[in-house]
Amino acid sequence: MPIADRPAGLTGFLRNIAFYALFYGGSVPLLALNVVTLLLPRGVLFVMVRIWCGWHRWCCRQLLGMRVEIEGQVPDHAVLCAMRHESFFEAIDLPILLKNPVVFAKQELFAIPVWGRLGRHYGLVTVDRGDGARALRAMIAAARALALRPGQARPLVIFPEGTRVPHGASPPLQAGFAGLYKMMNLPVVPIAVNSGRLYHRWWKRAGVVRYRIGAEIPAGLPRDVIEARVHEAINALNV
Repeated sequence: MPIADRPAGLTGFLRNIAFYALFYGGSVPLLALNVVTLLLPRGVLFVMVRIWCGWHRWCCRQLLGMRVEIEGQVPDHAVLCAMRHESFFEAIDLPILLKNPVVFAKQELFAIPVWGRLGRHYGLVTVDRGDGARALRAMIAAARALALRPGQARPLVIFPEGTRVPHGASPPLQAGFAGLYKMMNLPVVPIAVNSGRLYHRWWKRAGVVRYRIGAEIPAGLPRDVIEARVHEAINALNV
């Protein structure tokens, strides 16, 4: 195991064991309860998802010694949030950070039994990277239907780098981001996160996970401008 992925000493090891036992043990009954929400209005699932995500954050804080700090203004309206993706932490934490976010998620996740149906009911949007313009149009239609209803606006979230990236790396944005930005015609809020320093694939460490929410970027900018501004902003904590 790489040194960076090991917990710090015996205490860190025991904290990790407790985290896995309590978080995943508690997730089983919560997931079972969520199945019932498939027969109920979507708002019930919103509440259940926040409970599960809150359980995750509580376990991170109390068992791992991992705190969350937020810099900047959290968006509460229909915007396209372009977010750095370093670990599963922010993927699970999103419904706590944002109110009922619509998230663009890779197609493979929807094949997971039960989880896939719950994801669609909640409002995740399928990202099919293999079908070009037709897939992009389908994404736009689904995102608009979910996020832009009068009186029910929800922030949209995309990981413009395409997948999880190690802390310290700064790959270019995926080409689909600029197309999505143009077709959605929404302002962009870039969000940096440094979770990869602490929330490793197997072993987690104590410390601070920081979100840095950048200033809103207007719609309608040229591709090279929006990509440069978003890339710089989401890598702001990449040190």
